[in-house]
Amino acid sequence: MSETSANTVPEAIDANASKFRHWRLSRDRDNIIYAYLDREGERVNSLSRAVLEEFEQLIVMAETSSPRGLVLLSGKSTGFVFGADVKEFEGFTDPAAVTAEIQRVHDMFNRLENLKCPTVTAIEGYCLGGGLEMALACDYRIAKDVPATRIGFPEVQLGIFPGFGGSVRSVRTVGGLKAMELMLTARQLKARQAKAIGLIDQLIGRHEELLWAARNAVLKGKRHRGPGLVGRLSNLWPIRPLLAEQMRKQTRRKARPEHYPAPYRLIDTWEQFGGNRKKMMTEEARAVGELMVSPAAIGLRRVFHLMERLKSQGKQADFKARHVHVIGAGVMGGDIAAWCVLRGLNVSLQDREMKYITPALKRAESLFRKKLRDPAKVKAALDRLRPDPEAEFVGMADVVIEAIFENREAKQELFKSLEPALKPGAILATNTSAIPLEELAAVLAKPQRLIGLHFFNPVPKMPLVEVVGGKDSDPAELSKGAAFCQQISRFPLPVKSSPGFLVNRILAPYMMTALQLHREGVPAEALDAAAEAFGMPMGPVELADTVGLDVCLMVTGVLGNEEEGLPESPEKAFIQKLVDAGKLGKKSGEGLYRWEKDKPQKNANNIAGHNLEELAHKLVQAYTRECQAALADGVVADADLLDAGMIFGTGFAPFRGGPLYYLEQHKQQETDNRV
Repeated sequence: MSETSANTVPEAIDANASKFRHWRLSRDRDNIIYAYLDREGERVNSLSRAVLEEFEQLIVMAETSSPRGLVLLSGKSTGFVFGADVKEFEGFTDPAAVTAEIQRVHDMFNRLENLKCPTVTAIEGYCLGGGLEMALACDYRIAKDVPATRIGFPEVQLGIFPGFGGSVRSVRTVGGLKAMELMLTARQLKARQAKAIGLIDQLIGRHEELLWAARNAVLKGKRHRGPGLVGRLSNLWPIRPLLAEQMRKQTRRKARPEHYPAPYRLIDTWEQFGGNRKKMMTEEARAVGELMVSPAAIGLRRVFHLMERLKSQGKQADFKARHVHVIGAGVMGGDIAAWCVLRGLNVSLQDREMKYITPALKRAESLFRKKLRDPAKVKAALDRLRPDPEAEFVGMADVVIEAIFENREAKQELFKSLEPALKPGAILATNTSAIPLEELAAVLAKPQRLIGLHFFNPVPKMPLVEVVGGKDSDPAELSKGAAFCQQISRFPLPVKSSPGFLVNRILAPYMMTALQLHREGVPAEALDAAAEAFGMPMGPVELADTVGLDVCLMVTGVLGNEEEGLPESPEKAFIQKLVDAGKLGKKSGEGLYRWEKDKPQKNANNIAGHNLEELAHKLVQAYTRECQAALADGVVADADLLDAGMIFGTGFAPFRGGPLYYLEQHKQQETDNRV
């Protein structure tokens, strides 16, 4: 700051600046141009066509007016750039047209890169995707070292890879190995991590000014130094093929090439053209153009829009929890408590005796160590988690969540005792997985107060929470429940109270169909392989073992045999026999599979000789039939919410866009084939 003076404060640049809607331009006395991206009418910045058209005019200005430097900043508090505008991807059907658009942006960023004056990007908050590609075309990158700063390439999650020159510039900036890992994993780096690998050239502290740091960088002519020796070597031909093969092996563990082609196309592009900038730029544009209109990318963009839909739930509620009280310290209740602590809340955990709470505290400590790593932060988290066998903190809680065993009468007795102790305005919620809300609320003086907050196992990994409303539930309470889910970084899905709600209702016939086929002689391994070949993250037999056969039995019992789509009782009798023998699945070490070190012991030889496509059709047919029935019964408001629930609640093949969307596309394909 000492190097600045009143004379260096940027002023409005000139009359031409008024024609810009998305960029605010100013120039200081040193003839440095400051361009603030502030997309009109939007909460966050993204690179729309309109934004890029104005950016092209900005480049022309910098080319013709000979400024001393150009600094790119954000005019919004939410960050620099979240990426390209995903909505604008939807209009494309021709890969050649996409490639032409990409090449136009290539030209813009190449001109930015070739400006005669120093160029600097100053980053606070998000700098993702196309925003990072723009920053990489500058000479120097400065980031504020604050928690909100996140830097990365999320494109593979949308079925593509960085297409605005990012795949080329990143490998030349930090080396092939680090750049490819960043692009293939879609990992978002903190500012310090980005500095450590060379994406960021300079960090500044929380209280320093980005503008002045950028100004000083321009005046000193600072430029990126390039990767070290290892980074440069990783881009050389003898090494690239070796690294590329390792990358393919690692990627196959997480994604099949027939389901998710983008990461494999990126690896191929780098392996073949990583040593030739011009050829790799050309191939990047062509490859991303083809990927953009692929079924996988279309399905994954739909998942992105569904995620945004869920994120919008609860926004209208003015509710912020500080203290959460969880009753039931089993795996589910204990993990809900631990997750709420991780999200910064104070939590009290209640059970009948301290001996039931202690295992949950140990699991919580393990989770905190894994997620937080810093011993001081782990200790602070443990301090926010209070064992409460005497229910001393119920009256202080903003949210009270019941998570005891699935027994209607036990839950009703608990709610009767809880209601008088609650503070005004507190959320009263049950985590029941299947019991209709009306039956639990019937014992309350104010039944409209009870809502369902149904979490899924494992809580730290499953992003969905069903926000369950009964016929008497207060809409304001449901809205508060959705807002609470947002507060703890979970997606709220509004569902109607009915047996099994949404996710369990649909999973039940899917798993029972698998058990029916298994009883008819199809090996469990073949059934799971068929589902995984379709795109499920886990087969139905392994899923049943993971959930717990006792839980499966309970859910099917609540749903009842009369439900359309559910097979008859022989499958239930089969599960009951296993449960009676203590074979509950993963948690007991044996169920439909034998488990060792948390892994099912499968015999690959049992897959041979079975038509996996035909088996997948039977399994998915049971799944989608129940989806249609649930939608017809009004369990969720529309098909989009149902698809969102099944993707984020069960992992239904994301690249297929959701079960109902898949069904619609499948029917359309059959019609086209007949024509």
